[in-house]
Amino acid sequence: MSLKQRLADDLKAAMKAGDRPRIDCLRMLRARVLEHEVALRPTRGPDAQASDDELLQVLAAYAKQRRESIEEFRKGRREDLASREEAELAIVQAYLPRPLDEVEIRELVAAAIAEVGATSSRELGAVMKRVLPQIQGRADGKLVSQIVRGLLEPQA
Repeated sequence: MSLKQRLADDLKAAMKAGDRPRIDCLRMLRARVLEHEVALRPTRGPDAQASDDELLQVLAAYAKQRRESIEEFRKGRREDLASREEAELAIVQAYLPRPLDEVEIRELVAAAIAEVGATSSRELGAVMKRVLPQIQGRADGKLVSQIVRGLLEPQA
């Protein structure tokens, strides 16, 4: 079953159950998917359908926004809004692949450094270009960048 169909089926189930927070979140996700597909129309034609990989990128971006909102609400001492965002983030994360832990990210980065033959932090871009497709939607880009820098710095 495609991710788009899974979202539609889960929305129907949430509506039958009367789960308001889940309904609102799933409607927002479906709206983001539709926005993405509309943006594809000029290049792919009027019947453009996004692939599951593209939809995972859309969901990952939405999850990142939720994380940033949580951080900002906590800075502003708005725990009520932060907890609502956390609940929404939990719903979104159910559709994303299992996140990578730091050890797994380090292994991928080390392999990319070896493949690229990077020896200094000036080659950070080449390493990131190799790693990012492998971690898409499964790790935060900032964390990956920090790990790449950390592994390249001692070699400099």
